Amino acid sequence: MLETYLDPAEVADVYRAFLFGAEAHDGQCRKSGEPYIYHPIEVARILAQMRLDSRTISAAILHDVIEDTPTVKERLAEEFGKDVADMVDGVSKITRIEFQSQEEAQAENFRKMLLAMARDIRVILIKLADRLHNLRTLGSLRRDKQRRIARETLEIYAPIANRLGVHQWALELEDLAFRALYPMRYRIIAEAVRKRHGNRKAIVEKIRNAIVAQLEREGFSAEVEGREKNLYSIYRKMFTKQLSFDQVHDVYGFRVVVDKVDTCYRALGTIHNLYKPIPGRFKDYIAIPKTNGYQSLHTVVFGPFGVSIEVQIRTREMHRVSEAGVASHWSYKSGDEGGDPMQQRALQWLKDLLDTQQKAGNPREFLEHLKIDLFPDEVYVFTPNGEIKKLPSGATVIDFAYDVHSDVGNYCVAARVNHELVPLRTVLRNGDHVEVLTSPTGRPSPVWLDYVMTSKARANIRSYLKNQKIGESELLGARLLERALGSLGKEPDDISEGQRAQLLKAFKLPSWNALLSEIGLGNRLAAVVVKQLIPQEEESRLRRLFRWRQSRAEGQARALAIRGTEGVVVTYARCCRPIPGDPILGLLSSGRGVVIHTEDCPNVAKFRKHPEQWIDVQWEPNIEGVFPVSLRVETRNERGVLAKVAAAIADQDANIDSVSFDDRDGRYTSMNFTVEVRDRVHFARIVRAIRALEPVARINRMKG
Repeated sequence: MLETYLDPAEVADVYRAFLFGAEAHDGQCRKSGEPYIYHPIEVARILAQMRLDSRTISAAILHDVIEDTPTVKERLAEEFGKDVADMVDGVSKITRIEFQSQEEAQAENFRKMLLAMARDIRVILIKLADRLHNLRTLGSLRRDKQRRIARETLEIYAPIANRLGVHQWALELEDLAFRALYPMRYRIIAEAVRKRHGNRKAIVEKIRNAIVAQLEREGFSAEVEGREKNLYSIYRKMFTKQLSFDQVHDVYGFRVVVDKVDTCYRALGTIHNLYKPIPGRFKDYIAIPKTNGYQSLHTVVFGPFGVSIEVQIRTREMHRVSEAGVASHWSYKSGDEGGDPMQQRALQWLKDLLDTQQKAGNPREFLEHLKIDLFPDEVYVFTPNGEIKKLPSGATVIDFAYDVHSDVGNYCVAARVNHELVPLRTVLRNGDHVEVLTSPTGRPSPVWLDYVMTSKARANIRSYLKNQKIGESELLGARLLERALGSLGKEPDDISEGQRAQLLKAFKLPSWNALLSEIGLGNRLAAVVVKQLIPQEEESRLRRLFRWRQSRAEGQARALAIRGTEGVVVTYARCCRPIPGDPILGLLSSGRGVVIHTEDCPNVAKFRKHPEQWIDVQWEPNIEGVFPVSLRVETRNERGVLAKVAAAIADQDANIDSVSFDDRDGRYTSMNFTVEVRDRVHFARIVRAIRALEPVARINRMKG
């Protein structure tokens, strides 16, 4: 096979790699009992069918020698060159590090592979061919391992193959993994397709002949062939749309291959003259290609005998790309590695993934981003200057903003879609014109994570919030430590560098700021840290000396002042919704910082046995901002009462966050409001205004 497209010298290099691999794997066998070298030879054969270059074929033959034999990367570089050694290393798993879980190991191996892919796309082509042959020979493994490999293939590898445009592999990966994961479902659908194929073979041939005849009458030279949906696509459609097999009408379709782009559109008109198109089922992927470079015209028409037919129309070059994807364009022999648009799209996707993995907080989070990014049913929207942006179906304005630039996303406050102001959570549709409005005071909100679809937006938001949380937790930690030291008459400046270094070594932390962040997040108690800093005898002496400070009114001098601007490390309990003026106490919650409750909150009772978690807190005298408070209003059940209550709240310059109803009986109705207030005085004015309404029977604040 290699002799048909490689030079004799290149074939000799591949043979040398085979001899090296055979010697390295000598004595090793697969689970099936066959010599191990058979596996890399088959992987190389799969890549040779794609007519990849000699170095890729050599790397495929050697792809397991670093991982499974004593051979080191440096030896491969000496024998076969740096690029072959880099490819083999990129495919090899990380085996020398112990991971906490299988998922973490999987995520770290994907990170390593992505870095190698960004340098050389051939790494993933070798990995996909490796996975394809493993699935073809999966039967010799334990059932649980078969299921794990199959699930991983459907979640990661098949979507990657599809994303890179290697549809020929993607379809086989899906069907083989489907058979391993759900063998009974696979057999049932395969049998149903076989029966339908037998029953409809004549119908399909009749439709094909009709299309060919119509095209010939119009003077088009075209190749027309029937196309059968793969079994996993049929199953996925049945599962997601809750259809029976008989309700899946587009099991069969037709592919029309012509000579040039202009002919594609003219052939489309010819087919629409033959069979009526179904409205809304036409897609032009030639004018706007898919992210992976796929181009074709798709239309669904009403065929004879009451069946719907999907027809794809493309040029020969488009057909070659649709089958082999990025592998069809990677021209290593010519040395042109970056000029092709498909290569650029693949590299841009990898660059975005690498940017995402750098911002991911942990391996599990990165794996989540990767899986989201691999299923992009796309919408196409336009920027103000007419540039097309491709986003996954369900993407919002926030996704669009981050796709433009991370700074645009971080500072966006509103948007115009089709020249109309819309909220940031607005879901975009095909053809929308989107303009993002930014402000220097704009900041990402944790709520945005509920609205975004793209991994790029999600990673940027989480990264921003994490950095913001770290900064705020350091400031809060410094305040808590200063307060704990102040109870002993000491200041933070009294702690020497030696004491700090000794403490950091004991806690195994890299820096003083890291310790402050731990305190601010509630992971370490300031009082415990102070005990480590100051010997017990010294602490007892200082407490006796400064006991007069501790006896002052309720510890007001030591209370932590709540300003309302602390950010995400100081939160207000939803159970009691404290507002300025309420007697409050703070509870340290691990990972969340300080949670503020009212002193009479019913949920505080369970913390009575843990006084070490309590913190004396008090409101700043001139605190600003608004705080939500829950209000229950019972009224007579009469027309217009909600409008009257809402108007009374609005008259007191307050905003209603939410309202819900709870019908008590036919005469009375209970309304539950969440209202934004400035303090207790403002809240009291609202209560008086509502109580003055004639239909109101009772009003009270809700807690617990």
